[in-house]
Amino acid sequence: MWFEIAKLLRLPFILSTVLVLAACATTAEKNEKTDTYLQLGVRYMNMNRLEIAKENLEKALHNDPGNVQVHNALAFLYEKIEKIPEAKAQYETALKLAPEDLGALNNYGRFLCEHDEVGGGMELLNKAIANLLNERPWMALTNAGLCQMKAGQKTRAKAYFKQALMMNANYAPALLEMQKISYQNREYWPAKAFLQRYLEAAQHTAESLWYGMQTERALGNDGLAQEYKNLLLENFPLSNEAKKVESVQ
Repeated sequence: MWFEIAKLLRLPFILSTVLVLAACATTAEKNEKTDTYLQLGVRYMNMNRLEIAKENLEKALHNDPGNVQVHNALAFLYEKIEKIPEAKAQYETALKLAPEDLGALNNYGRFLCEHDEVGGGMELLNKAIANLLNERPWMALTNAGLCQMKAGQKTRAKAYFKQALMMNANYAPALLEMQKISYQNREYWPAKAFLQRYLEAAQHTAESLWYGMQTERALGNDGLAQEYKNLLLENFPLSNEAKKVESVQ
């Protein structure tokens, strides 16, 4: 009899344990499903297959509305398809969910700067830069430099880019910006050196070719300038830089 009573007393504990294990399994499955949709969304976005990317990110959001990374990725996608109010709303949601999230701080800070909200953008970027847990501060530093360039503060921008390169000497976006600033300051040999460093880390862009062409012309290297010009017209025929070349031919 006492054995039967003991068995009955154990039933609530056993049932609660089963329910906890079931809940854990359900949560794990949910997280795995969300991560799968998120990874697919980002992958398709990188491939510029934006409609499929959007479908996967929306599935991830439906599966886990409180996931900061999903809101951040969806905001970036909305930027790419030029749905600016929707992008802003997603970034704001991400930061409400996790005010210290480095990805959201960096991306939303950059976004605000690009849409003429320099003060708000710099506040978020400086917060990301100052966070001691930030393992890639050069990204926020470069975005801060771009923000200062947009505000017409070239000297401040240069300081941010230099700081970014002190932390990561091979960070291509910062190298490209230093190439441009050096050329604009008529520092042609440093501009050439920054381009060479940039090409060790990344491929040519229309901008790198344009500034490379102008730099070599200023240095009297007409052959290399022509080579850059040909690459620009061949690889980026629809770019603004190619149009500028064609307009002066």
